[in-house]
Amino acid sequence: MNPAAAGLAGAMNSDAVFPVLRHGDYFTRPSIDELVEREAADPGYCGRVPNFVVGRVGYGQLCFPGNTDVRGMDLNDIVKFGRHSVEVYKDEVGKPPLGQGLNKAAEVMLMLDLSVLPEPSTLVEVLKCQTRKQGARFVSFERSSGRWRFEVDHFSRFGLVDEEEEDVVMDEVVARQPIAEVRDPPANGHDLELSRSLPAHLGLDPAKMQEMRMAMFSNEEGDEDMEDGFPSDQRYFSSERMNVDSPNSSAKGSRMRSLSPLHGSSLKVSRRSGALGRKEPQALLEYIVNSSEHGPSSHGILMSGQNKGFPVRMTKVDGFKLPADQTTPVTGKVYTNCVVDAALFMGRSFRVGWGPNGILVHSGSLVNRPGTGLSSVIHIEKVAADKVVRDEKNKVKEDLADLCFSDLMDLHRRLDREYLETESDSFKLKLQKVVASCFVLPDICRSYIDIIERQLEVSDLSLSSRVLLMHQVTVWELIRVLFSERATGNQLEPTGDEDQEGMILDKKESSVAIDPEALPLVRRADFSNWLQDSVCHRVQGEAGSLNDARYLEHIILLLTGRQLDTATEVAASRGDVRLAILLSQAGGSMLNRSDLAQQLDLWKTNGLDFDYIEEDRLKIYELLSGNVQGALVDSSIDWKRYLGLIMWYQLSPDTSLDIIIHSYHQLLGEGKVPYPVPVYIDEGPLDESLQWSPGDRFDISFYLMLLHANQDEKFGMLKTMFSAFSSSYDPLDYHMIWHQRSILEAIGAFSSNDLQVLDLSFVYQLLCLGKCHWAIYVILHMPHLDDAPYIHEKLIREILSQYCESWSNDETQRVYIAELGIPAEWMHEALALFSEYYGDQQSALENYIQCGNWKKAHTIFMTSVAHSLFLSSNFQEIWDITRALEDHKSEIADWELGAGIYIDFFILKNSMQEESTMDDPFQHFPEEL
Repeated sequence: MNPAAAGLAGAMNSDAVFPVLRHGDYFTRPSIDELVEREAADPGYCGRVPNFVVGRVGYGQLCFPGNTDVRGMDLNDIVKFGRHSVEVYKDEVGKPPLGQGLNKAAEVMLMLDLSVLPEPSTLVEVLKCQTRKQGARFVSFERSSGRWRFEVDHFSRFGLVDEEEEDVVMDEVVARQPIAEVRDPPANGHDLELSRSLPAHLGLDPAKMQEMRMAMFSNEEGDEDMEDGFPSDQRYFSSERMNVDSPNSSAKGSRMRSLSPLHGSSLKVSRRSGALGRKEPQALLEYIVNSSEHGPSSHGILMSGQNKGFPVRMTKVDGFKLPADQTTPVTGKVYTNCVVDAALFMGRSFRVGWGPNGILVHSGSLVNRPGTGLSSVIHIEKVAADKVVRDEKNKVKEDLADLCFSDLMDLHRRLDREYLETESDSFKLKLQKVVASCFVLPDICRSYIDIIERQLEVSDLSLSSRVLLMHQVTVWELIRVLFSERATGNQLEPTGDEDQEGMILDKKESSVAIDPEALPLVRRADFSNWLQDSVCHRVQGEAGSLNDARYLEHIILLLTGRQLDTATEVAASRGDVRLAILLSQAGGSMLNRSDLAQQLDLWKTNGLDFDYIEEDRLKIYELLSGNVQGALVDSSIDWKRYLGLIMWYQLSPDTSLDIIIHSYHQLLGEGKVPYPVPVYIDEGPLDESLQWSPGDRFDISFYLMLLHANQDEKFGMLKTMFSAFSSSYDPLDYHMIWHQRSILEAIGAFSSNDLQVLDLSFVYQLLCLGKCHWAIYVILHMPHLDDAPYIHEKLIREILSQYCESWSNDETQRVYIAELGIPAEWMHEALALFSEYYGDQQSALENYIQCGNWKKAHTIFMTSVAHSLFLSSNFQEIWDITRALEDHKSEIADWELGAGIYIDFFILKNSMQEESTMDDPFQHFPEEL
């Protein structure tokens, strides 16, 4: 490099160290001179200026906390103060990334001219609202000096927009809230953002109205449809991704993270004219999970369609909040810890609750959670309806999906059933109801258990899922015990296995020639064995943590599970022979219990010092005497074992099962026994936290016991019994409880026409998994209602239409739907709507003819199909279509001016050219003529 060039480069590098400030009314702190001095004393100082300030006299200033790199900045080009506003980096091309240069967090102070602004009494509220609208945070307003202070995260333009401006510029801000309501400023006649348009005249924000339009309608659509509602002048908008809560972050109340703004953030909306071609329809909402653009933890909802790259800009607002103690329609225990969908909370002003594909729009706060109240801040979450088929890594397992749904439904389909034929217009529908005998119930339950056991063999299941599956096994066993019947006078066939000849004496198996009068005692014995089996794992788990020195406590645990043989062996092995003898007689004769109770009373009467007897030994004596409450006064055991203790040691051995269940229910009402909590609370562990309080619901096992004990009376707990929470912590999982309800109803355990919530919830779960044929199968099993005779037709047609793409592309589903007896006309109607929606007019025409919608078929034929067939000389197809329509021309209003013209044309042409068909240019003329 020559000396002249080197000197020029050195001068340029020297100038690039310091910022440039040419206008006299602009200032910096430190000043430019101070920056030069400090740079000379400390090289590199201009690259890390602390708390840098730039401002304009009489207009305001910007203060950048922390260190700021101001090297080589032309501050007059970058920072421009105007009346009540400041703009930084007007040129978006030269704007540095967020956090660099002056595009960073700052405190803004603007000097306001109070003579042209609203009264001071309302000005503060106006400024706060305006600050929120621009995504900034209001700090203060000094009425005496007119200084308005607020904080921003980065820069574009902030302040009050002049009334003369024709364009509305919407600033880029990083959203810090989920979708939220933006409140209008107080009505004071001094709007700060004006535009000559209808929305502005109506008191609405023109920029936000245009933004809503961009989100809901494509750019290609003509503006003429919207001229009455939106300004016709061109406007510019910045685009930014919406920030929404992920399901996990919403549930845990974690702080929301904002998403990075999109690059190239301005988009010009221009008017277009001309005919619009049909575009392929897309879902209104698109759920973004683990997008590579935002990192692994980001979640978001984007409006899709023609504006997929132009998401809606969000503004930070607080919204209004109701006090936590204020009474609302959802106040009360019933809705505790539930979320309220936005449509329910905000009423007619906000009509969105559930969106497509399981998207829920809700108010965010949980009902009746201490310290929280309902808020106008709106959250969006995607609700997972397929948790039951996911493993511990939250991945969908196809084999688990087949076992949970397809295999269970196939088993249900193989059961005997009866049919009820209903008629709607000219269509017939066969409703179904499973029927079964109590004598074959054990085989049905065994079949369901086999499928569940195969689910337990699937790898990578979460621990909570395994707990629920094992509980379902016990539930089906309980159904068998409580509701199956044994044939009297029949003898069990021998197994032929000599090594298992002792199995004949097993209490769980029926023996020879059961006396009908003994059947209640046999059921009681089966129930006792079921209780023993269902609590065995808990007894063994707790006993395993005890050492040998605590053998009395070990014996108490064994007694709670009625493991008398093991308890006797433990006592005998420790040389406690008398206790072993007592244990061998436990739960037997009432006389033995009475003697033991009298002995304890005699000791108390004579003032025996019980300090010389181990406390655990006294508990054993109390338990063997029948005083269960006294023995467990300071102990905590689960409800099943407590029920067993009452059955085994307190009540007489010949007490019927109904009396045992009623006795426990009565003690439960008095608060003397453990609450029969659902298994996922009782045993856990859960993958997620769950808020629960006693009284919310019983475990489904206890509901089954109450159902058996109230067979002669109307059972009023069916709706709660068959809710998802009685057997699962997933409120959307109804896949097993629907089968249990169906089997119980099939054997006549109860009858109800009021469980539509269960049916439709299971239908929704099946539809979310794409199993439309099984959803229709479930609808056909819904009972016929005289006050809603057409509900089945309405639901089935709605499913066929909404999920046409799913079932029409699956040959198995199409065949099965036809086998269910669904009218082919309904399927063709759905296919016609689907084809027309996607612009396949030829397919739509064929399906409209198949479903008998002659008027619609004629319209499509004349407007979209006939001319193309005619120009391609496909006369035979035209003839076939018009002949099919001619048979129903009485139903077509404009037949003579439509397809009738083609028939007349062909007939006339044929009659004129009978002798010269070979020279006829219409050589493919319909042969039928």
